[in-house]
Amino acid sequence: MEVLAEAREEFGKNAARRLRRAGRIPGVLYGGGGPTISVAVDPGRVSRILNSQAGHNALFTLEIKGKAPARVMIRDWTTDPVDGRLLHVDLVRVSKDTLLKVKVPIHITGEPKGVKVQGGIFEFVTREVEVECLPDDIPEHITADVTELMLGLNLRVSGLPFGPKVKVLTDPTRVVAHVVAPKAEEEVKPEAEAAEAAPAEPEVIRKGKAEEEGAEAEAGAEKPEKAEKAEKGKREGKS
Repeated sequence: MEVLAEAREEFGKNAARRLRRAGRIPGVLYGGGGPTISVAVDPGRVSRILNSQAGHNALFTLEIKGKAPARVMIRDWTTDPVDGRLLHVDLVRVSKDTLLKVKVPIHITGEPKGVKVQGGIFEFVTREVEVECLPDDIPEHITADVTELMLGLNLRVSGLPFGPKVKVLTDPTRVVAHVVAPKAEEEVKPEAEAAEAAPAEPEVIRKGKAEEEGAEAEAGAEKPEKAEKAEKGKREGKS
């Protein structure tokens, strides 16, 4: 696989905008003991590499006008947050005898018996693993068959089928996938009924308390009235 590129001589935001309007995007090539070179590349070509099976782990040849071809891989890239257009790409030189640390996606095949027979729920927990290997030994993906996975069991990183030339850097005890029992449905209705019935008792109590307070208030009002009548009777008797 080859990608054509041109060395860039103009820099800055305005130069990058002009480059994108012309159907190219800015990029940088570095590493591998060579000089850092600013380049312009076809965004469509780079996007096809990113969307391939190998993705950003794909190895390809970068052909720069006036310079020796370089074997590279995509190290980083920037996209527009609104429309997803590729805006910039970082490329790194790769030597055949240099060990690389890369992340490889995990692909799942098969339907777990714990789901099909026992009614469990399958959960895909870890979707990629980090490995170390030579460039030519980088796997496009790791395939795991989960057909025999039963309810309550799990597949760990240590159970994945790695080749002898690949060193696994991810914790081997990390769970990749498992089958779990479905959660029991909570009985919401009785709780809702209890919540609706709860205010009734305080309301009655408040009502009763209000009546008692009202009665006490009336009784308190009657006492001064009776006392006034008694005092009036005494004055009339004296007269």
